[in-house]
Amino acid sequence: MVKTLAVIPARLGASRLPRKPLRLLGGVPLVVRVWERVISIGAADDVVIATDSDEIATAARRAGAPVMLTDPAHPSGTDRVAEIARHPRYVSYDAVVNVQGDEPFVSAAAVRGATDVVTSGRFPLGTAAAPAGEEILGMPHVVKVVSADDGRALYFSRAPIPWLREPDDAGLRARTVQQHIGVYAYTREALAAWVALPPHPLERIERLEQLRPLAAGYAMGVATVSELPTGGVDTEDDLARANAHWTELYADRT
Repeated sequence: MVKTLAVIPARLGASRLPRKPLRLLGGVPLVVRVWERVISIGAADDVVIATDSDEIATAARRAGAPVMLTDPAHPSGTDRVAEIARHPRYVSYDAVVNVQGDEPFVSAAAVRGATDVVTSGRFPLGTAAAPAGEEILGMPHVVKVVSADDGRALYFSRAPIPWLREPDDAGLRARTVQQHIGVYAYTREALAAWVALPPHPLERIERLEQLRPLAAGYAMGVATVSELPTGGVDTEDDLARANAHWTELYADRT
């Protein structure tokens, strides 16, 4: 049986929302809410928070969440996840799932879908996406993905892809473009290879780190789910909306 580890990377030094992982959602630190969400999904055998901060570690432990301190010099969450995967405590896990620490409402279908892409043996890397309307094509903050017939990602971009040369083909494009959901799954070997690669020019141009393994020839399967992402918590406005959504979802529990 394939053993799966979910890792939630959480960095204290966010610029747009200072001290983001410790900001409160429903009265509890955001990173703890993400941990609770991943636990509830049940797609992994174990879940751990990976952080560079003693404060985050203390808050996580207080809530009962497993947590490990990682190198503060890591350039990305993927590097933080890879450090956890190398730790003797977790080397027995065959697959690793990266759930971002600012996604308290992450779709269960997205996490399970990305995980299944890898644990089924179809691809060494997995992620998720959802069909979206034409309106996302002009939004550079929304990442688009187009896939091959076998589900393998062909390209990710902030630009409108595929380019519409003939207006009569708008219907075809609407059926091919999807909105990327930032959940990643990896075999242990593929994760180690990813972080060992140097940054690629495509990654630097688009500011999308998933283009690094694609450019190196690693296949990344895309699980298609019906539920569009709710969006992460990156700003004060996002946090206010998240708290309003939390109240709406769980008002009957108070």
